[in-house]
Amino acid sequence: MRLLVSGGGTGGHIYPALALIERLKQVEPDTEVLYVGTTRGLENKIVPDAGIKLETMQMQGFKRSLSLDNFKTIYLFLRSVHHAKKIIRDFKPDVVLGTGGYVSGAVLYAAAKKHIPTVIHEQNSVVGVTNKILSRYVDQIAIAFEAARSQFPQGKVTMTGNPRAQQVSSQINSTFSWSEYDLKDDIPTLMIFGGSQGAPKINSTVVDSIPEFSKRPYQVVFATGQKRYAKVQEQLHGVKIGQSVKVVPYIKDMPAKMPKVAALVSRAGATTIAEVTALGVPTILIPSPYVTANHQVKNAQALVRKNAAVMITEDKLDSRALLVQADKIMESQELRSKMATASRKIGHPKAADELIDVLHKAIDEH
Repeated sequence: MRLLVSGGGTGGHIYPALALIERLKQVEPDTEVLYVGTTRGLENKIVPDAGIKLETMQMQGFKRSLSLDNFKTIYLFLRSVHHAKKIIRDFKPDVVLGTGGYVSGAVLYAAAKKHIPTVIHEQNSVVGVTNKILSRYVDQIAIAFEAARSQFPQGKVTMTGNPRAQQVSSQINSTFSWSEYDLKDDIPTLMIFGGSQGAPKINSTVVDSIPEFSKRPYQVVFATGQKRYAKVQEQLHGVKIGQSVKVVPYIKDMPAKMPKVAALVSRAGATTIAEVTALGVPTILIPSPYVTANHQVKNAQALVRKNAAVMITEDKLDSRALLVQADKIMESQELRSKMATASRKIGHPKAADELIDVLHKAIDEH
């Protein structure tokens, strides 16, 4: 298969694409892939580091208020469509996949106009503006949350889940040991992180909670985010931290560690939810209030309704609220087991394979 992938700006658009590409190359080793992203997005580092060829285009989003910048946005979009048509002409893809972001809008629109098979992968429960517009032009649409289905033309939609789920589930027999963190493998471990950049409110709440966490019969690994680590260390100055609590800037190779986690505290991004449901990890979700259409709350609700997670909104988040929920889950093996079972029922551990099937369907029906 010759696959052209476009998606950019955030890891939530990039990592699912990379998980799909990894799996596609396993099952179809002769696959050729070209990734099209923006000049300023995270893809500029992440995609080449994964050994995938990258082409970039200058893009920007619309301002919600009246702004002359919106004329520039229109200009850049039209120019990018022209550029995308040239890329498509040169690469000759069998199918084009868009995983979100403004750049995928230009690329999928160009591909549709050139009658190339096109597929959207929507990771969230609330559909982004770009994908809503594109849904009129593309051939197939893959979703990761059932709530997204009604926001698209019905005849095109297939539930696949998020390819990151399959990538993580392949690590279920991980040989990782908590001894690497000077912790024990026979004590339940609670992992806390607010995303790769860290989250100030989560961090400050955990800092306030550490004296109590240090007294608990379970272990805690708290990742602050690389750029917020120094600030957290300042806040912890003079605080006695027990040996069962480890504070680190970030957690490398998360897929290898997730199967060894008894429960997780995190944001409610699409990738995180794909990972925890693939593995069945009981989760305390703290949705980011700084995302479009409050979609992380809706992502979280999909798990809460099934008793696979609990949610603490950021406006209700404090040390007491966090400790109450953490103790409830971490001190009850029975509750963790029930939440894990409920979580796995939501998960899509074969999501990458299912998305590959949708790509082939788009090609075959075109």
